[in-house]
Amino acid sequence: MRVVRISEVQEEPMPTNISPVPGWSGGAVTRTGQQILPPGMSEHFNCGWRNFSRGARENFHTHSTDQILIITAGIGIVATEQEEREVTVGDIVYLPAGERHCHGATKDSYLSYISVTRPGSQAVFE
Repeated sequence: MRVVRISEVQEEPMPTNISPVPGWSGGAVTRTGQQILPPGMSEHFNCGWRNFSRGARENFHTHSTDQILIITAGIGIVATEQEEREVTVGDIVYLPAGERHCHGATKDSYLSYISVTRPGSQAVFE
């Protein structure tokens, strides 16, 4: 068994593949990550915490495996080519492998979520 206290996990900047949401004029946007399961710990899951500043979103991308997002704080947007949805605390998003999508905070809120993928999952950003 392993118990993780997120307050004790080092927060690392994640500067690439991020841009402001459309209409954002509040300055620089940032994203950080915290590894809940270090690489190689599980043969079945990658698991990390992602934190977005107000107005920050990832660029459109795909994953080579399915992805699950568990929203833990704030308000965000998850978009595919077909739809855009607002998400908030307690929402769980399933994104199948290969589905083009983006996710991030709204212009008025930060966003944090737990991301779960399979080991070896590759993200391809535009």
